Amino acid sequence: MKKRIFNYLVPALLGVLVFTSCGDDKSSGEAQGQAQQVQQLPVISIPQQTLTGYSSYPASIEGIVNSGVRAKIQGYISDVLVDEGAKVRKGQPLFKLETQSLTQDANAARANVNAAQVEVDKLKPLVEKNIISSVQLETAKAQLEQAKSSYESIAANISYATVKSPVDGYVGAIPYREGALVGPSDTTPLTTVADIEQVYAFFSMNESEYLNFIQKTEGSSLQEKIENFPEVVLILANGKEYEHKGKIETVTAQVDRTTGTVSFRAIFDNPNQLITNGNSGTLKIPNVYSEVPVVPLNSTFEQQGKIIAYKVDSNNKAQTTEIIPRATIGNLYVVASGVEPGDKIIAKGANKVRPGTTIQPNEVPFDSIAKPAKQIFQ
Repeated sequence: MKKRIFNYLVPALLGVLVFTSCGDDKSSGEAQGQAQQVQQLPVISIPQQTLTGYSSYPASIEGIVNSGVRAKIQGYISDVLVDEGAKVRKGQPLFKLETQSLTQDANAARANVNAAQVEVDKLKPLVEKNIISSVQLETAKAQLEQAKSSYESIAANISYATVKSPVDGYVGAIPYREGALVGPSDTTPLTTVADIEQVYAFFSMNESEYLNFIQKTEGSSLQEKIENFPEVVLILANGKEYEHKGKIETVTAQVDRTTGTVSFRAIFDNPNQLITNGNSGTLKIPNVYSEVPVVPLNSTFEQQGKIIAYKVDSNNKAQTTEIIPRATIGNLYVVASGVEPGDKIIAKGANKVRPGTTIQPNEVPFDSIAKPAKQIFQ
């Protein structure tokens, strides 16, 4: 009988032990799982910084004086007196045109003047002696003036055969050479003389950019605002920054209905003639953001077209927040909304976290995630 009771008790006791052991193992596994789920992640505090970014606009370059040189009379070029790129003064001869036919015409016109003068001289004493009417003398004088006018016109054309520079400056391309027939109706000038001691940079903004730019510039009138425009930077076609900063001088203040843009003109000193008429470049206008919250680009990720970061609350839980940027400067977002100075966000690995996840924050210096932004062209 005792043996039979023992046979029943032993399996029951073993069952209790096994059940207790399984319960302990399950509780231990859950605790370990919870410990594994609490990730240690780097966290940064959102600072305020003052940054300078740049808005970019394609620009075309022209000398402050850009004068096309044209022939005033038709003729064949007999001499090209300058070379491309030469510095010339106002009134300096640039081209000579063939004047043989004009010289012949001038000689004939001069002969007519002489003949008319002889006729006047002959009639004067006859009028004084009342031999002939004074009307004949006046007619002769009129013919003399007509002959002189004809001669002076031909002489002027001969002088026009020497084509002179209209301004001080530098000679551009010379498409015509000796033997070419040129005239005042030609669409292409003989050359262009440009004053490039200073140069203009022409660029445009669309209507929205123009309004933003004007409204944030101090001044009660357009002229005052132009005077308060910041200095601008010119990036040359080779990607290098031009050594001299420029100043915006004029704004059309009218929207071109065809392009929807407003035109601007900036001026740059060009003492070494490094840039010249016809160059192109990119004009940069600085935008200063004073004491604004910034977020590193690599502390965010994109989700359905939105920029997302994870804020860490007082319970160390990660909560998503949408970052609305005002600008991107270097590797930083200038934040319009989404975070405030002092907020903590996950610095790295945010795209691997789920909303509401509890983390173990490891606060790291902001500069270790994003170095302070310099003045970077965007």
